[in-house]
Amino acid sequence: MVTELTWDTLDQRAVDTARVLAADAVEKVGNGHPGTAISLAPVAHLIYQKVLRSDPSDPTWIGRDRFVLSAGHSSLTQYCQLFLAGYGLEIGDLAALRTEGSRTPGHPELGHTPGIECTTGPLGSGVANAVGFAMAARRERAMLDPESTGPSCFDRFVYVIAGDGCMQEGVASEASSLAGTQKLGNLILIYDDNRITIEGDTQIAFTEDVGARYEAYRWHVQHVDWTNGGTGYVEDVEGLWTAIETARAVTDKPSLIRLSTVIGWPLPNKAGHHSVHGAKLGADEVAGLKTRLGFDPKQSFVVEPEVLNHTRRQASLRGAAERARWQELHDAWRSGNPERAALLDRLGAGALPDLTALLPDFEPGRMSTRAASGAVLDALADALPELWGGSADLAGSNNTTMRGQRSFLPPENSSAEFKGDHSGRTLHFGIREHAMGNILNAINIGGLTRAYGGTFLVFADYMRGAVRLAALQQVPTIFVWTHDSIGVGEDGPTHQPVEHLASLRIIPGLDVVRPADATETAQAWVTALTNTDRPTAMVLSRQDLLTIDRSLAEFTPAAEASRGGYTLVDAEGDLEVVLIATGSEVEVALNARELLQAEGIGTRVVSMPCQEWFLTQPDDYRAEVLPQGPVRVAVEAGSPTGWREFVGDTGRIVALDHFGESASGPRLFTKYGFTPDNVAAQARAARLATASR
Repeated sequence: MVTELTWDTLDQRAVDTARVLAADAVEKVGNGHPGTAISLAPVAHLIYQKVLRSDPSDPTWIGRDRFVLSAGHSSLTQYCQLFLAGYGLEIGDLAALRTEGSRTPGHPELGHTPGIECTTGPLGSGVANAVGFAMAARRERAMLDPESTGPSCFDRFVYVIAGDGCMQEGVASEASSLAGTQKLGNLILIYDDNRITIEGDTQIAFTEDVGARYEAYRWHVQHVDWTNGGTGYVEDVEGLWTAIETARAVTDKPSLIRLSTVIGWPLPNKAGHHSVHGAKLGADEVAGLKTRLGFDPKQSFVVEPEVLNHTRRQASLRGAAERARWQELHDAWRSGNPERAALLDRLGAGALPDLTALLPDFEPGRMSTRAASGAVLDALADALPELWGGSADLAGSNNTTMRGQRSFLPPENSSAEFKGDHSGRTLHFGIREHAMGNILNAINIGGLTRAYGGTFLVFADYMRGAVRLAALQQVPTIFVWTHDSIGVGEDGPTHQPVEHLASLRIIPGLDVVRPADATETAQAWVTALTNTDRPTAMVLSRQDLLTIDRSLAEFTPAAEASRGGYTLVDAEGDLEVVLIATGSEVEVALNARELLQAEGIGTRVVSMPCQEWFLTQPDDYRAEVLPQGPVRVAVEAGSPTGWREFVGDTGRIVALDHFGESASGPRLFTKYGFTPDNVAAQARAARLATASR
């Protein structure tokens, strides 16, 4: 049943206040995006003051709904509401928009401004984030309150505002398609259909029927037209409210509300013009807006006390009432589910069981690191119910399916191969890498569950924007990327990553881990799961690699892999050469060492699965592993970029500065010099060159 909307003169005055504040803020800094913030002020007020279950005094309250501003350039749409609702922003924060050190940066940033759920900037990423938040809510309820048939304290809605730019980006399409398949009835997307982008009217590049597209995605679609077909503009807040209430009642489909607006309305001269999308309005237009709305055109950043008292009191009272209702559900759940309550407490604290004790024992022999990764996930599954993940249609190749676990699916979408329900832990993203990355980020932002996702390393390019956002937000997403080199073989250069390791390593805050064998892979998973403030790229081999016999005294235990780089096996005699390798090339380095040692050249092999972890180690440890004096040779079947720092001016780099070809992996390794003979030859040449100086 649709409930009644209460909307009085103070609510309308608050809407108009948000409009003039947005105009003032952009005018003061001289740049920004005022138009959408002005025309969407009633939408944002409706969400924050009448719809969203939230508590301004506790922006991270576990029982809250989520709001995502996918149209992140219109950050003032959200900042003004956070100020009016009492989330901690004050008028000075709005006046400091887009300036150094302010709490109101150009685009909303997670952890920077209270009330921001995720960092949105690249258009469309917020839509994918919202899908992730909705999926996380569904799984958390299934994990923690599976017997409930009525309302649960783990229920929540996810609201997102997106614009024409979001609708044009492929990532939004990917995520929306998946949301329809997942039947995410807790997801409500309001599409600001104002037909304007930076270059002007969208008819020059975007003429599709978005509503029809979303109907094809199997969403519930409604249209609220404030333009009345172009005959006259009326902000029908009641109509939008009714549409939201209707959407909330649809439990088996995500909902799209297409809201037709005029950008910048009610600006007196520039409403509807693309110039108001991304530039200041000019003093005359701002004054005209204020005059039209009954504000003093000579004053800036003025908020009438009765308006601020109204919005903050209203938001506070609503929050307290919503929290009381939630608390009653939560208390009843906690008293009836002591074991699950203990799990919730562990998850909320970010605590983990002893993962090392759970790891499988890998016998000496040969195993691909992708297979080892799968074995580790199987071993951890029972102890970590919060862990879930899958692949972009490559589960069989990525080894990302935990054995015996059901799929995360509406039960009726189960297939012969994959049986699923809302408690399932195997994620099927389809061939949607970019959406997968953003969905994973949102799941991991929530904190109660931990999600990973896989594809081939070469396709990390398709999801780079999401990986960058994971690092920017310090979200501990684990990206599982297999088929890590020319070792892929016959698939050829389109599937053989070359530049990818170097390209990923330059993303600040991303740990790129390429383990040498099964035991290093296990340690890599432990370290990645332990890290809660940074994403991890788990880069794994397709081909079988030597599983080093760590029981032999000459080899260092694999636990040292958590330091990023360590002496795997030391020199016999005086140390003259240090071979540094990652992944499959560690075995090549071990065999090259044997050749050099047979010649009396003392050679150490350093396994460096993660440069980032190694560079955080104390200076004395790094100097011990890579001492001055001995020549160094780095070996990696990828771009040489970044290795000069480790080998120095006199060292050598055995790497790949060109694309591969379609041939067997072993043949390509031999052809391109990733052989013990070539590595040993490079070490000898480096020694001679150094001696002749």
